Amino acid sequence: MALFRISKAFSADRHIRGDGIFLRPPAASDFRQWAALRDASRTFLTPWEPLWPADDLTRTAFRRRLRRQEEEIERDEAYPFFIFRADDEQLLGGLTLGQIRRGVAQTGTLGYWMGEDFAGKGYMSRAVRAVCRYGFSTLQLHRIEAACLLHNEASRRVLESCGFKQEGHARAYLRINGQWQDHILFALLDSDPVPPPVSQAGAGRMPA
Repeated sequence: MALFRISKAFSADRHIRGDGIFLRPPAASDFRQWAALRDASRTFLTPWEPLWPADDLTRTAFRRRLRRQEEEIERDEAYPFFIFRADDEQLLGGLTLGQIRRGVAQTGTLGYWMGEDFAGKGYMSRAVRAVCRYGFSTLQLHRIEAACLLHNEASRRVLESCGFKQEGHARAYLRINGQWQDHILFALLDSDPVPPPVSQAGAGRMPA
C-alpha cells in the first residue's frame, strides 16, 4: 500500500516549485519543445551522456519514453521531471530521481541534463534543490546519490552547492559516449544541512 500511495501522490501533485523554475513530469505536449532543445544541444550534451539511439528525437521514441516513465512511476522505481523557467514556461532541461530502493535503503539516484543555452546560469542548482526537497518529504527517501564524470567541473559544482558530499571514486562506472568512464560519487542525506544558494557567475558551460 505504501508504494501505491507514493505513486498516487506523485500523480496528484504534478508540479514542484523552485526559485524561478518549476518541475513537472514530461507530457506528450512537450515533444516539440523537447526535441528542438535536445537537437540544438546535441553536440554540447554528447560528451556527458550515453550514446543516443538513431530514432531518439522522433515522436514515436518520445511516446515510448513516456510509457516507460509512467510504468516506472507506478512501480515506484523512478520519478522523471522536465525543468521549466517559471516566467515563460521555457523548457530548460530534465532531471530524474531514479533507481529507487526501498526497504532498509530508502535511496534514489539523481541524474540530469541541461540545454546548452541555459547551462551555467544556476537553473540546475535550483532544480536539484527543489527535487531533493521533494525526494525527502514526499517520496520519503533517506539518501539521494549522484555521480559525475571526473572532468565535469560544472556538474560537480552543482552537487556541492546543493550540499552533496563526495564519497568515492568508481572505476568504469557508466558507459558514457560509448566508453566506460570513471565517475566521482556523491550523496545527500535527509539529515544533511543544505548550504544557502550561491551565485552562478563564472560557472562553466558543461551541462549542469
